Amino acid sequence: MMSLRAANLTDIVKRQYLFKLKANIDSLSALVGIQLLAMLFSMGGANSFHSSGNYMVLNVSYLSADVIIAFTMIWALVTGITITTKPHRHFDFTFVTNRLSSSLANIIFLFSASILGGITAMLARSLPLVVKNMFFGEQFYNLPITTAEFLLGVAATVLYLFGISAIGYFIGSLVQISKLFVVFIPVLIIGLMFLDGVMNREPFLVNVFQFYLMESSIGLFIIKMVVTSALFFIGSIGILNRMEVRR
Repeated sequence: MMSLRAANLTDIVKRQYLFKLKANIDSLSALVGIQLLAMLFSMGGANSFHSSGNYMVLNVSYLSADVIIAFTMIWALVTGITITTKPHRHFDFTFVTNRLSSSLANIIFLFSASILGGITAMLARSLPLVVKNMFFGEQFYNLPITTAEFLLGVAATVLYLFGISAIGYFIGSLVQISKLFVVFIPVLIIGLMFLDGVMNREPFLVNVFQFYLMESSIGLFIIKMVVTSALFFIGSIGILNRMEVRR
């Protein structure tokens, strides 16, 4: 018996998104492990100062959330890549779906994961201080942070994670076309770095980092991250739409 009910793209994307939240729970669980590992690495401090004299030794360590955020970015990149793999894509065939609805559901999932990662990364910034004070008896001073600064930090981290997950999604899409991209992409990056060194110029990756990380205007930063993420996702959708249905 045929159904007279037309499939609605919004409903399909919603069902797929909810399914992906359950199917990718391991990825969200891995976030906790990654951030705990990052906390261990950050216990030593991002920077330190040592001084001694008059029978007194002074050690000063500066702790920040940079290490935790960096590890969370690696997690976002890996998550963006793995969600394009064949096992994850075959999950979609339990629904009445197409490549577009699947990609849209993936994008929404990655954005949700980025929000979770951004919030937990910012909340975890003070945990190394608490651990060192409780178990090592070290005295520490915490710079006060306002609610507005915290929310701004969360928003910036979320945008960074979403942008990096978009890059991972694009890389994963290329790999689905040809496994040669697994080798080609690292070789391309290393080749660019080598070429910059031979030509005695500032590395290309340094310019990229400065373009995104050194932006002082909030508005321009948001535009840069949103446009960059959108371009990578649009490219990924175009690549995946050209693939065979069950490939």
